[in-house]
Amino acid sequence: MSEYISAKSLFTGNEWLYEVVVEIKDGIIASISKEKYDANAALPYVVPAFIDLQIYGADQKLLSEFPDADCIQKIYEYCLAGGAAYFQPTIASQSIAVIYKAIDAVKAYKSSGGKGCIGLHLEGPWINTIKKGAHNKDIIHAPTVTELEEILAYGKEYISMITLAPEICDPYIIEIIQSHGVVVSAGHSNANYETATKFFDNGISVATHLFNAMSGFLHREPGMVGALFNHPRAMSSIIVDGHHVNYHAVKTAKKIMGDRLFCITDAVTTTNTGFYKHNLVEDKYESEGTLSGSALTQLKSVQNLVNHVGLDFAEAVKMCSVYPARVMQKKEISGSIKIGEAAALVCLNEKMEQIKIVAS
Repeated sequence: MSEYISAKSLFTGNEWLYEVVVEIKDGIIASISKEKYDANAALPYVVPAFIDLQIYGADQKLLSEFPDADCIQKIYEYCLAGGAAYFQPTIASQSIAVIYKAIDAVKAYKSSGGKGCIGLHLEGPWINTIKKGAHNKDIIHAPTVTELEEILAYGKEYISMITLAPEICDPYIIEIIQSHGVVVSAGHSNANYETATKFFDNGISVATHLFNAMSGFLHREPGMVGALFNHPRAMSSIIVDGHHVNYHAVKTAKKIMGDRLFCITDAVTTTNTGFYKHNLVEDKYESEGTLSGSALTQLKSVQNLVNHVGLDFAEAVKMCSVYPARVMQKKEISGSIKIGEAAALVCLNEKMEQIKIVAS
């Protein structure tokens, strides 16, 4: 049986279509046409569902503290409420034992039919202590080949991204990770401009949360930020909550990087146990006085991009859908609305507020 969604304005991820109907059959987009369009039932905006490549927990359950399928389900529900149909549950620098438990959690979630989970994102512990941010310095270290290969073997098909500081890793380490089909993201790094550029030239295609926990842009040392600005291919995530990055800095970065810049939420949740005790302070999270995570959803990212950064609505949507899909290069996740692909779309009102989400 088919479901029909009438849209006054439909953004496919590539173009705007007006007064059309999306037909969804067995979770697949069967057609997009003007037939059966119902003006009385039409929704103001239909856009591709969002993708969040970095989120740590939800509903007072942080994945590193509650590494189980229930925690991942809570993250998924949080994502859905904020317009995201796909996500990478993430853990900050943790012990090897916790990493294995997080892998087990993703396995359990997926094997039980859990939806939307791309795979596990390991942010650390192979990062630079100089740019550790809120990460626990006692856990941070450079990886050995043995340690890495054992983790990758255990997490085969369940680890999808690893954020590391490339300057503390042997280049062979990065080659091993990429040979397993895992995306390497440069982050929590103090690499200078030349070193960062070399890594981006040699195969690292993305960086983690632009400006935050990376060597900054200075007139005599442009750092990793400068390397990202000038590189023709390297992409980077950014946290658009107004706290992690000033909106004017987001605007500058967007003008320079264009479609190489995409959004993550970096969202955490209130916790009072373990390494990372996150406390909600107004609309952001802090850990022992240090900014430690956001209270964003991807829909809020879109709203902030439009209302505070001044982006076109469609471009804001692409930063939360098309561009993160490009980073992951999964054929089943395009970040677009296309005939023959899984139905993943968000219906919004004129104020960019969510009416409903379809996530197959």
